[in-house]
Amino acid sequence: MATTPGLAGEQALAPLDSRYVDVDALPWKPTPTPGIDMKVLMEDAQSGLLTALFRWQPGTALPLHEHVEIEQTYVISGSIVDDEGEVREGNYVWRPKGNRHVARSPGGALVLSFFLKPNKFLVGELAGQELK
Repeated sequence: MATTPGLAGEQALAPLDSRYVDVDALPWKPTPTPGIDMKVLMEDAQSGLLTALFRWQPGTALPLHEHVEIEQTYVISGSIVDDEGEVREGNYVWRPKGNRHVARSPGGALVLSFFLKPNKFLVGELAGQELK
């Protein structure tokens, strides 16, 4: 079942009620990658579905990972770069299932990302783990 962690009053909602999310009220949480924090807007832990804001500090790099299913990212501010290109503020990138890359944010970024399944990390301390 999809939920928004920390959404006040969600437990009182009927299954088909809309969930109105006060994004400012949600906490930033650290990810396993130092320099990247996230606000989970919606997740279904059973399926792996996730919509989240990610805040990248300048100079942060996300280690080599594979997108297990399609990933979509809209850049609200800053930019994200990899060996294929750069997605800047106001632009969008989606990556097919199986895409592998190292993502970096030289100047920092705020992005909205959508995942059907968690990423699978391929190197370093996160190798073999499936994490957002």
